[in-house]
Amino acid sequence: MGECSSMCYNIFIVESVCVGWFSLEFALRFIQAPSKFAFLRRPLNLIDIVAILPYYITLVVDHTSVDQKKPGSGNTYLDKVGLVLRILRALRILYVMRLARHSLGLQTLGLTARRCTREFGLLLLFLCVAIALFAPLLYLIENEMADSQEFTSIPACYWWAVITMTTVGYGDMVPRSIPGQVVALSSILSGILLMAFPVTSIFHTFSRSYLELKQEQERMICRRAQLLSKSQLGNMSHGSDIVSESMSSEAKD
Repeated sequence: MGECSSMCYNIFIVESVCVGWFSLEFALRFIQAPSKFAFLRRPLNLIDIVAILPYYITLVVDHTSVDQKKPGSGNTYLDKVGLVLRILRALRILYVMRLARHSLGLQTLGLTARRCTREFGLLLLFLCVAIALFAPLLYLIENEMADSQEFTSIPACYWWAVITMTTVGYGDMVPRSIPGQVVALSSILSGILLMAFPVTSIFHTFSRSYLELKQEQERMICRRAQLLSKSQLGNMSHGSDIVSESMSSEAKD
């Protein structure tokens, strides 16, 4: 307890090198950005900040919490500090979100989620209305007709309605009476239909966003190739001008 093994130390060194590289990259992009406020408002840049800052905060808290145990407070202060450190270390998974900068699929997913906020809102509204309808109905039926009372409250029936309408079906709570099973079947079918309504619009938005991003990526590649060819042609023309000037000077001599 309190000691770091060699493997843990090696992992810490690797993480320090990676975070240092990410920090340098973020600092260079921030310095080069024409508008600092617009740069900080971009979602991918916010993800970079949230992924990088926990490392430095963890270092500061680790060094300050060793010798700063409050007298008379027992272990409560250290427990709070340990909880903060565990939460900050859990934010390391946000490093994976940096792949969205280089992945066309993740960029398409983010663009689709941003464009389909209304469809997602409609889907959530449909589910909430259906859950508010089927959960109390099943609770009343099971309390009146079933022998075993598995549904203890209406909020518990809300959990059952969520996993039933989304066709997950954990099986932790199952209706036993025939009318309850009929209600469960109705909730399953209605969940499938309600979730299918906005999905078509979301799918079309996803395909359209994918085509747009793919065309934009192809335009960027063509633009880079054109700039590279122009620079090569400029170098060749500059070299030919030098050769022609030298030849004309020799002819004059």
